[in-house]
Amino acid sequence: MSADCLFCRIARGEFSTEFLLETDNLAAFRDINPQAPTHILVIPKKHIESLADLQAEDQGLAGELLLAVKELAEREGLSAGYRVVVNTGQDGGQSVGHLHFHLLGGRALQWPPG
Repeated sequence: MSADCLFCRIARGEFSTEFLLETDNLAAFRDINPQAPTHILVIPKKHIESLADLQAEDQGLAGELLLAVKELAEREGLSAGYRVVVNTGQDGGQSVGHLHFHLLGGRALQWPPG
């Protein structure tokens, strides 16, 4: 974990963030600026800057992150559908330098997203 990374600090419990799901490898919590009725962030506890920085050794972790997204979508009752977004890099809209998956749902989502 990185000492000054916001999401690493959240994963370490430095804030009063309510985790919707937590394992040894990941944490999930609601986005503070939701873009849909359901907007959950799923993050690895290991500091990985972005999707572009995933390594072959992270294959199991990547699978665990996606299965967590699926579990959270089921818990949130998103059976009508949902979107999973991974912003990567500045041009991709990534605002926090720590890999994170956005789970968005609870309403009909439009395409293109913006």
